Amino acid sequence: MKIYHLATCTTCQKILKRIPKLKRFTLQDIKTGPITPAQLDEMKAMAGSYEALFSRRSMKYRPMGLHERKLTEKDYRKLILQEYTFLKRPVIIIGKRIFVGNAAKEVEGAIAAAKG
Repeated sequence: MKIYHLATCTTCQKILKRIPKLKRFTLQDIKTGPITPAQLDEMKAMAGSYEALFSRRSMKYRPMGLHERKLTEKDYRKLILQEYTFLKRPVIIIGKRIFVGNAAKEVEGAIAAAKG
């Protein structure tokens, strides 16, 4: 059970406070402990694509002109690995299930799974 998050992100902080039995999880702050290619590939296998893990809300998305490009899976992978803010967060892994981002459906699903 693992949670990839950004410690300075207030949304991540609020979500972590809601996760039951948080001590059971391994927490990885993606700024101080960057995700590895192997970790990202594992997340992709669970989520179905790198695009599902990619955040278009990153402060760097528009300044880099990415909104004007057609990105491929290879692009998404490369961008997430080079810039931690491109990972949609938090990413919560519980068993064989993955919950990506802060949408209510994802958060509620992670909370329910953590209780079980």
